[in-house]
Order: sequence, then structure tokens, then C-alpha cells
Amino acid sequence: MDLVPKTLWQIARALVANKPMGILDESVLPMRVGLADLDLNAHMNNGRYLTIMDFGRFDLTVRTGLGKIALKQGWRPLVAEAHVKYRRSLAPFERYTLHTRIAAWDAKWVFMEQRFVVGDTTCAIGTIKGLFRGPDGNVAPETILGAIGHSGPSPAIPPVFAAPSS
Repeated sequence: MDLVPKTLWQIARALVANKPMGILDESVLPMRVGLADLDLNAHMNNGRYLTIMDFGRFDLTVRTGLGKIALKQGWRPLVAEAHVKYRRSLAPFERYTLHTRIAAWDAKWVFMEQRFVVGDTTCAIGTIKGLFRGPDGNVAPETILGAIGHSGPSPAIPPVFAAPSS
């Protein structure tokens, strides 16, 4: 399936599901490897993981209520870093779930973890460092979280995010 229709489908699915979630809850999306996801080795293309990870972030953004607020405020999500560790290939037509959660945040960044899971096996794990940018520049995570009614502190930033960026 082409990416634009697939993206619109995922956003519509999140809107129609009407299953609100908290900012620290985990989004879980059932997925299946399609023909367009494959590379010449007949497994999911390494670049496709990053594209699929977008869907999990869309779902989380819509279901937490942040999507509606971001549109109203003119905030755009931006990814600064993305890393994927591949543990096992995903085969053609294989079913998996994409697990997405906000791991932590600091004064500028939001840190997310995304896992591709088959049964009890994590096949790949992705980490994302990102932020929202508004008309006046970067929007502090504290402002974003406050807009959706979350006032608690950040969980501890996992060591995987503490490595210096180059």
C-alpha cells in the first residue's frame, strides 16, 4: 500500500477507535509485513522500520489528544535522532505488533521507544529523540504535556538516550 493512504488509514484508525490513552501509556498497533515492505532479501526493508515507526507515533499523538492541540497551536513534530537495533527479520506477510511509548523527557526533548514484536520476541527496537516546533520555535515538553493535562515529572531518562549526540 502506498505510504500516503497507509498513513491516512492509521490516523483514521486512531480517531475512529476512540480509545484515549495517557501520555505514559503504550500504543500497540497490530501490523503485517506487506509486499511493499520487502527488500531483495525477502524480509522487511531496514528503512521501512523507520516509516512504520511513524504510524505508532501518529497513533500515540492522536489517542493522547495531543494531535488536536498540536494542529490548533501550529506545532509540528520533528525527529532529531532515530536509531533501530535489528534482532530478527520480519518475513513476508508476518503479523507483528508495534509498541510505542514515551520513555522520558527533559527541558527540550521527548524520548520514545518503539518495539516490533512477534509473540514474546522483540524483533527490532527503535529509539527516537524529538520535539515539537511551533510558530515561535521549539515547544518545551512541559508546555506540551500541560496542554493535555499531564503535570507529573518525567520518568528517569533511560541510559540508551544518555549517550552524547554527534
